[in-house]
Amino acid sequence: MKIVVYNLGCKVNQYECDSIVKALKEKGHQVSENLEFADTYILNTCAVTNEAERKSRQCIERCLKFNENAKIFVLGCASQNNAKQFLQKDNVQYVIGVANKMSIIDSFEKVGEEVAELPTKYEDDFSPSINRTRAYIKIQDGCNRFCTYCLIPYLRGRSRSRSIDSVVEEVKSLASKTKEIVITGIDLSYFGKDIGCTFTDLINKLQDINCRIRLGSLEVSLITDELLQALRGLKDFCPQFHLSLQSGDDNVLKRMNRHYKTQDFEKEVNLIRSYFPDAAISTDIIFGFPGETDEEFENTLSFMKKIGFMQVHIFPYSKREGTVAAKLKQVDGAIKKDRCKIAEALAFKLKQEYMTKMLDKKLEVLIEEEKDGFFEGYSKEYIRVKVKKANINEIIDVIAKDIDKDAIIAEVE
Repeated sequence: MKIVVYNLGCKVNQYECDSIVKALKEKGHQVSENLEFADTYILNTCAVTNEAERKSRQCIERCLKFNENAKIFVLGCASQNNAKQFLQKDNVQYVIGVANKMSIIDSFEKVGEEVAELPTKYEDDFSPSINRTRAYIKIQDGCNRFCTYCLIPYLRGRSRSRSIDSVVEEVKSLASKTKEIVITGIDLSYFGKDIGCTFTDLINKLQDINCRIRLGSLEVSLITDELLQALRGLKDFCPQFHLSLQSGDDNVLKRMNRHYKTQDFEKEVNLIRSYFPDAAISTDIIFGFPGETDEEFENTLSFMKKIGFMQVHIFPYSKREGTVAAKLKQVDGAIKKDRCKIAEALAFKLKQEYMTKMLDKKLEVLIEEEKDGFFEGYSKEYIRVKVKKANINEIIDVIAKDIDKDAIIAEVE
């Protein structure tokens, strides 16, 4: 049977999809992760925004364009939030939620809806294959933060951690098969709090790993001297820190129920740069949060400049029913759109400034593809780099020479 396993969500979803793909292949199925003709489609959905949930529903129609007789199976955050929205769609045979995702591989005869209770302990039944240049490893699930704009704690459940021994065992296995490992979770900052250890404890256990190691999204509260010392001790750490900001105004942060102020964020960024001077700092920012004034918007722009982010993922606020923020006074849609456009222009300028600082420096690049006459990949700082001559899936040292939009043109050293 030809099966497509398609991810519509985050890196955690991707890790789960990789595990499903591996299990299906072991059962003898032909499996693809691209939207193409198949007998069966498994869709791992997202509900972080209204748009993400809409795209999850829309994906069903996209599948049916390839095969109008296909069977469709849905799982993930969007189906956890509202299973009925998928069961009403043509050809959707079976829907589960966030729990027991691996059970889908034995559920092709099932019909209807079976959204189980959210787990209270980490589900350790995932075992992904390596089918891309970098591998993801999930070490934590769930969230305890309850930010006023976010549904994820309600859809993923409370924070739960994987054992350090299990993580180390998988990292060692992956390191022999891939060039880069990305450590990911719904909220890495909570890792270990439920099982009596810390994220720094885990990093200290990975000191002998001969593979590039990159971290997923972090909360600024995780940044300490102890963690940064441990990261500096890794044999091949990628100094890119994705620190979730969400707003550069303290009043907005308070309304969001984010437990830090901009001065705290700035302090930890400065601490990172004391250990890794060329570290790339990336972030997520929501614009048009309920009640956001012109002054609060300008404060966020000013803070973006102050930090000097390498990359900013910009989102218009998305109203999610069931959250506290949905009950607050909403910002007009046109204003949200205008603010995002202004912020995107600034984010592009800041990225250009960061890349300019990297010119004439040596970068270590993992080559991933050949495109338009260049071999392309990402540096440890997660800068997209283009070179004229290389081999796919190799790591090379280059000298940054020029900037082409959002990438650096480099020469092999």
